[in-house]
Amino acid sequence: MVPRFNPPPNWPAPPLGWTPPPGWTPDPSWGPAPQGWQLWIEDHAAAPATALPRVGPATAMPPVGTATALPPVPAVPGQPGRKSWLARHKILTGIGAVVVLLIAVAALNGGNNDSDRTPVAGGATQASEQADEKTPEEIAAEEEAERLAEEEAAAEAEAEAAAKAEEERLAEEARLAEEAAAAEAAAAEAVRIGTLSQQNAYGQATNYVDLMPFSRAGLIGQLTNEYGGQFPLGDAEFAVARLEAEGGVDWNAEAVEAAQSYQQLMPMSRQGLIDQLTSEYGSQFTLDQATHAVNTLGL
Repeated sequence: MVPRFNPPPNWPAPPLGWTPPPGWTPDPSWGPAPQGWQLWIEDHAAAPATALPRVGPATAMPPVGTATALPPVPAVPGQPGRKSWLARHKILTGIGAVVVLLIAVAALNGGNNDSDRTPVAGGATQASEQADEKTPEEIAAEEEAERLAEEEAAAEAEAEAAAKAEEERLAEEARLAEEAAAAEAAAAEAVRIGTLSQQNAYGQATNYVDLMPFSRAGLIGQLTNEYGGQFPLGDAEFAVARLEAEGGVDWNAEAVEAAQSYQQLMPMSRQGLIDQLTSEYGSQFTLDQATHAVNTLGL
């Protein structure tokens, strides 16, 4: 058995007896071979055909039209011989006359009864054709029924097309609404987190608040200070506003923490502590925030 190249059905048929040369690869435009397809198969040689037996010459048939003479029938001893042809002819003639007479009588009797006559084939065909003929009213009714059926089918097709169009319209509206909502959410998120510089300012503001107490004005000043964050004023204000919106700071709590820090450094009076908390050279808390702080400390 010799392996034979077996191209898939979706590849062009190669010339008869063609074998791929070494390094040959199929054209990518032919597409991949079906899964499990064998490119090489064993080529089985065809079995020799069995010789048919030779048919001998047919036996010759006798020529048509040649009568074979029959041997004469011998007379049987003790039985009377056959009658002569003349005697047999007379008997057959008499029987034939009787049969003709009976047929004539039957014809006469049947001719008197018109109800037993069988209609001819032509009359039956004519009656059948007459029965198949339709009146103009019947034809008009059938045509009207066909017209109504066609109109009903057309109306159903139109209704189905309209329903499909409405369904597609609603689906398109829903898709557009979803896209608009997603775009709006993305825009809102972009506004919330701000630009990269604003995001950095927000991160630094969070770190400052975690390290020490700040007022709102003090935190913005720290973010914009040339010795601090050095952020633009707009980015600093955005960071502090985002911190407030997300609940990342409580200014009253920051004021209390700042008051406690001042008290640990040096004892102060109520008014002195309020002045220190509200001074533009100090913590820069509002008067309400400073008052809340000294009240919390019990001054």
